[in-house]
Amino acid sequence: MADFRKWLIAFAAVALLLGLSFSANAQTGGTAPVFTCAVTTTVVPQVRAEGVTELVGDIVLSCTGGIPTPLTVPATPIPLSNVTITLNTNVTSRLLTSTNLSEATLTIDEPFPTAAEGGAPTPSTATQVPNAPQGQLACAAVNSTNCAINGVGNTGIVNNGIGPVGSNGPYNGTAGHYNIFQGSQVGAASIAWNGVPIDSPGTNGLGQLNVRVIRITNVRANACQLGVSANLIPAAISVFITVNGSQQVSLSTNILNVASVVPGLSVSNKNGTFLQCNSLNTGLLNASGGITSGPINVVATEGFASSFKVRTYDQVVHPGDTDSTPSLQNVLGFPYNTESGYVATPGLGPGATGFGLTAGSVGLADTGTELGVVLANVGAGVNLFAPNQITSSAGGLAFLVGTGGGAGVSQLTVSGNSVAIVYEVVSSNVSVIESFTIPVTVAFVSNTGSNLPGLGTSTAAVNFAPIATVQTASASAPIPRFCSTHSPANIFTINSCTCDLLFPFVTNTAGFDTGVAIANTTQDPFGTTPQTGVVTLNYYGTTTGGGAAPPAQTSQTVNAGTELIFNLSSGGDHGITATPGFEGYIIAVAKFQYCHAFAFISDLGAQRLAEGYLAIQLDIPVVSITPTPIVGLNRTGQAGENEGH
Repeated sequence: MADFRKWLIAFAAVALLLGLSFSANAQTGGTAPVFTCAVTTTVVPQVRAEGVTELVGDIVLSCTGGIPTPLTVPATPIPLSNVTITLNTNVTSRLLTSTNLSEATLTIDEPFPTAAEGGAPTPSTATQVPNAPQGQLACAAVNSTNCAINGVGNTGIVNNGIGPVGSNGPYNGTAGHYNIFQGSQVGAASIAWNGVPIDSPGTNGLGQLNVRVIRITNVRANACQLGVSANLIPAAISVFITVNGSQQVSLSTNILNVASVVPGLSVSNKNGTFLQCNSLNTGLLNASGGITSGPINVVATEGFASSFKVRTYDQVVHPGDTDSTPSLQNVLGFPYNTESGYVATPGLGPGATGFGLTAGSVGLADTGTELGVVLANVGAGVNLFAPNQITSSAGGLAFLVGTGGGAGVSQLTVSGNSVAIVYEVVSSNVSVIESFTIPVTVAFVSNTGSNLPGLGTSTAAVNFAPIATVQTASASAPIPRFCSTHSPANIFTINSCTCDLLFPFVTNTAGFDTGVAIANTTQDPFGTTPQTGVVTLNYYGTTTGGGAAPPAQTSQTVNAGTELIFNLSSGGDHGITATPGFEGYIIAVAKFQYCHAFAFISDLGAQRLAEGYLAIQLDIPVVSITPTPIVGLNRTGQAGENEGH
């Protein structure tokens, strides 16, 4: 009997120990669901293949299971985790300090702001907890002490399946309860958040699983480094995610596509031709008038509907605003469709320098999308003008940088032989593909004696701007910035003024000879500017006996109001030598704009047969000066006097 009582006591002790063991296991998660996170992205955006600092889609971890860290005395710290992401291209989120603190941001439980663009935001029950907005308190997650938070158990858990995020929750934004964490750059393609207190969400009072939402935002990537796919499937920006630390967190996947890379810009432009001897748009130079000869249009078109973006949401709410006061963009997951990412003015935690709504702060871009046109090989004496404001095909607006928009045109500064035109998008329609037409106007005062304006062909290269000199993360390089992917194309040519004449038949064979007179008619009573120049004679045909045509020869200078006169048999004035035995045709190219000519064929001494004709003008008649090439029977590209034949 005594032995039985001893065994009974022993069994009771074992049962008590087992109960304690089960209770302990329950407190440590032994019987609770595993702490698991489903890894998704809210959207896989299209990003510009030309972009170096493209915002990728937010990475969202929806976590369930485990047991929350209890509220104890003394306090029990929430287990710390290290979260690292690595992209398949360079991470280019802005660096904020010399220690590589990044604007890339991790948030916990979707902290809803107390103020945003337009005032206090209204939570959406679909994505946000429908209670009072909470503070957004930041911490630099770079060690095991900065961001420590003590456990609060199940207090503050709300019964909507998302929590614990109430006013008593561990991430409520009050002092010591951080909900925003800054990462640091740990490699060209990697961002790490070290020492992040990630608590298990556990269950609510009804036994339902709560959801802990971890969001990673403000991740910028170098899409240009990947380039455009060679097939129909766009290249993808992908991320590899790891979570490790003092507790085990199971991820549904470690690899996630967060953006697709497609061309963001297509370009085209017209091509104009101008003559050196005709002054152009001089009213723009002396403020006496407007544009008399139409501009040359450069067209920049989106590759996809949201390729052109404003700087911040302020310009979405107030189209055309210059964004001198950038807006808050602190509602997590909201599709702002701007160059800026998550932008806020949260409270500062330990080491959380860099937060603030100033240039270079977390998430804030330096400009909206900029369209740049670089004109090269601009000749001396050429002046260029562009409008202060342009409107897109969908009603969007872009301002010439430095002007603030508005009516009128501005003269562009030519440096060396090039000039840059830059427009910033201040209003756009992200639902349709839109095009901006940039009219470039050329103006000059003719001075052929000084060879002005300079002759030659100018080119235009149209790209997003600015062009990146830094392909990795930087504390000082602008956001956004881009690669140069579009090659220059001809935009306008300034030709010297010539007068081009065809003598369809000349001969110095079988007893015949041909005399030619070419008059420089740039001197007249009508105010035409006198011009001087040489005349080049080009021979096409044969010489007696089947020989080749003589080589071309160039005269001495023919002054305005004088003539060049010669015979094939004996030559003539202005240094023209004889071409005996030649029969065929001659094309004369005179280095002055207006000329006329007469040819006379006869037997020697003009005793039995004589015939004369006016040379054929190969140039088009002067009707108007236009940057659009005139089609028709004009082989020279010159404008002159087409009279008398």
